[in-house]
Amino acid sequence: MSNKKQVTLHHIAQELKLSVHTVSKALRGLPGMSEHTRKEVMLCAQKLGYRSKEQERFYAVEQIPIYTQKQRVFKLLVNRDPQQSHQYQLILQGLQDKLQPFGHSVQTIIVPQFEREAFIDQWLMEQRAELWDGLFIAPLILPEVERRLLQLPVPRVLINFATPSQPVDSVIWDVRAAVWDSVQYLLSMNHSNILYIGNLNRHRGFAVRWHAFQEVMEKAGIGANPEQHVTEHGIDKAEWMKEVTEKIRARKPTAILSAVHCDIAWIYYACSMAGLRIPEDCSLISIQSGRNEMLPGLTRPVLPVERTGSRAAEKMLWRIANPNEPYEHTFVKGEFHFGNTVMRSTSSRHIPGLS
Repeated sequence: MSNKKQVTLHHIAQELKLSVHTVSKALRGLPGMSEHTRKEVMLCAQKLGYRSKEQERFYAVEQIPIYTQKQRVFKLLVNRDPQQSHQYQLILQGLQDKLQPFGHSVQTIIVPQFEREAFIDQWLMEQRAELWDGLFIAPLILPEVERRLLQLPVPRVLINFATPSQPVDSVIWDVRAAVWDSVQYLLSMNHSNILYIGNLNRHRGFAVRWHAFQEVMEKAGIGANPEQHVTEHGIDKAEWMKEVTEKIRARKPTAILSAVHCDIAWIYYACSMAGLRIPEDCSLISIQSGRNEMLPGLTRPVLPVERTGSRAAEKMLWRIANPNEPYEHTFVKGEFHFGNTVMRSTSSRHIPGLS
């Protein structure tokens, strides 16, 4: 790794065949370039070991040592869920991008399915978990496994919504803000008959999404009764599709908010079964971890999963340097992508609560 004192903007510009001005703008987050170019600059800076004065000030304030004699190997614990593999990869990329310049690395461990809770301790003993340098706990880990992991005497960061009683630092993308942004945009486009399709009880993050939907709808004077929406997500896909199609036919929504990214194709199919075209008859917003290659024009709040991984890595380094500080919880807000799946509703109904 290059010595950071020897690395300048000129080195990065020369490496990428860009101007120093472009490199400087990219590192400062200024507009005027593609996201591809910006990411290339950021990755090159990390690879060469470049740190801006702002970064050095941040590490100094947080008491995070830039140079370390011990190279740590952290563990990222994930669930065996094919639908979450892309999300886990984004988390891992964010962790690696932030930790590698410090000489640290991350290993992914897939948590097995345990027939009995007693087997968890046996598995952790076989993994020699008490000797880990630190662990990151990804979303969707079973509650009994998560509870046992939080008891380990090692530095740990929860990449999820922490409950008030959990003794852990947490970092998570802000799905509450994502839902608020989505609903407020639909309301601004004159949509009041919005059908929510998601899940209410399966995981903490899903409950946060539904409660956020209720909050913003009630603020608009509309309200949200779970019986009028699709808030259950059983194993039987046929039964779930039947409920979605029936709710669409019964309510005739002018807009749908999909709170689970993997449901989007099924919602398109259900709308077609109900005789609705997207967006001509029914607008659609779906909460996504990134760009949907099948639907690049999808209107969506973007969940900053990779950036959350980076913040989780910073939180881990901070915790190691400050072991006695109180626990902290960080929410990372993403941008909103204005695509082509939302059209203004021609409904004349007045929507209370809007200025």
